[in-house]
Amino acid sequence: MNAQANPDAIVAHYSRGGLLDRLTDALRVDGADPSRPTLEQLAPYDQFHGRGIEATEEVAALMPARPGERLLDVGSGLGGPARWFVRRFDCHVTGVDLTPEFCMVARELSQRTGLASRVAFHVGDALALPFADATFDGAYSMNVSMNIADKPALYREVHRVLRPGGWLLLSEVARGDGPEPEYPTPWAASAAASSLATPRQTCDGLVAAGFEVLRLESTRAQALAFAARSREAVARGGKPPHRSVMLVHGEQAAAAMSNSARALAEGRVEPIEVLARKVSAR
Repeated sequence: MNAQANPDAIVAHYSRGGLLDRLTDALRVDGADPSRPTLEQLAPYDQFHGRGIEATEEVAALMPARPGERLLDVGSGLGGPARWFVRRFDCHVTGVDLTPEFCMVARELSQRTGLASRVAFHVGDALALPFADATFDGAYSMNVSMNIADKPALYREVHRVLRPGGWLLLSEVARGDGPEPEYPTPWAASAAASSLATPRQTCDGLVAAGFEVLRLESTRAQALAFAARSREAVARGGKPPHRSVMLVHGEQAAAAMSNSARALAEGRVEPIEVLARKVSAR
């Protein structure tokens, strides 16, 4: 995750230590071998974004990625999407995240799954990416920009490191028509750390940075359906399919998920998917 304002507060929201130990214990309870987990066994925990692996697979279906290409993951979290895309597309993924503990866990899980040679994770700021111009064939970001106030700078920086014609895929939480969400949420402890843009603002910002927006769609219906299925699973005595918020946020998770679900139901937030292409130099 990333933000140019008060990054220590953002890191503190996502990191409280002991994350790898908690994940190892959770995998063991699930009956998995923590030293050699499959991507499917990790998916409830390492896909740290709305709808988890369901959203990751949806994003993969939109990606124009090809074997051998180099992709950038902006706000790479625990590395779940990076490992998933590497396996699906036979590509190489480089992740950047502001939270050191996330990068440490992402590297360790990549080692345990045998994918360490095809993914890399760097602690860094999305507004000052440590890469040369035109380094990557494509880029994606999943539930990250809600912590970044200066979105035009984010789009310009991603534009810089993409090759001509490179693509960018965003899966984000946008601002809805209702009032500000109640906090905490999974992405922010308070309104001060949350920076939601409307879908229109997102589109305009990308165009201003030199992108052509090829697709912008709301995924609100999918999010509401996923939430309903999750509640049904718990009501039957099972585990929810998406458990990363609980893993990361611990005791704060229940309030964060409740506030997020209410914001979605009341139209305060609007989850979106955006596919854009770099069309001009800046």
